[in-house]
Amino acid sequence: MQLAVNIVVLASIYAMISCGYVLIYRVSRVLNLAHGELMMLGSYLLLTVASGISTNPIVALSLAGLLSLTVGVLVYVALIRRMTGESALAAILVTIALGILLRGLMVLLWSAQLQYPGQALALSNAPIEIFPGTRISTFALTTVLVNVVTYIALFVFLRFSSWGIRMRAAGQNPLLAAQRGINLHAIYALAWGLSTFTGATVGILISIDSGLDSTMAMIGLKAFPAALVGGLDSLLGALLGSLIVAAAEVATIQHVDPLLSDVVPFLILIVMLIVRPWGVFGTREELDRV
Repeated sequence: MQLAVNIVVLASIYAMISCGYVLIYRVSRVLNLAHGELMMLGSYLLLTVASGISTNPIVALSLAGLLSLTVGVLVYVALIRRMTGESALAAILVTIALGILLRGLMVLLWSAQLQYPGQALALSNAPIEIFPGTRISTFALTTVLVNVVTYIALFVFLRFSSWGIRMRAAGQNPLLAAQRGINLHAIYALAWGLSTFTGATVGILISIDSGLDSTMAMIGLKAFPAALVGGLDSLLGALLGSLIVAAAEVATIQHVDPLLSDVVPFLILIVMLIVRPWGVFGTREELDRV
């Protein structure tokens, strides 16, 4: 049972990160390979807020989330918008350069040592026994619950809200959407903001649960295979892909060798690219456009 709990927790982490990849790709057809660094930046923003502005958990978490959303919008406005009309590869290379730059800046500003934002906010992370002999930390359980709420909110937003419908229209046919009066740049900026916000949210929860250092970006990179396995234009696929990758990784840790666990997501990625490169729920035509 403990093994199943570990899989659910890891799958929830990957799913929260994967939905950021899906949001941006589904709307603008850009692979954001700086997503892990933007996720990590949200955690460092929380650390900064807790250290210098407020130690009230509600205030600090809210402000860090708002700052992360703003960062996502600014990334689009300052960098990605300038890639309009360029090849998809140019935009991807910009995100790679952005990720390298952000990682270097974060090490310079906050150092690479392990830090604990939860301690600065005086948050308790006590273990909870959900079944006899099966435990989960408070913030690991919070991560699972937040993942459920996030996906429900995204499904409702994209299906029923006016801005969500505009995002779907922009992703399906941007030229027709623009002709119908939809402001594509506003839609793309919103997608980047939401993507960065969801990534920062799970990054913050991870940092409170187990600490924060410069290796957190690796978690974001490991979530990319989960997004591709499920399909880069499918939120449902992101959930399934995250579960597949998490189950394989936890099983490797438990039964093979923990040192091999970081390799497993990328082995699954290679297999999927060979067998079904557009993912389980992805659209083949959409991937061909990249």
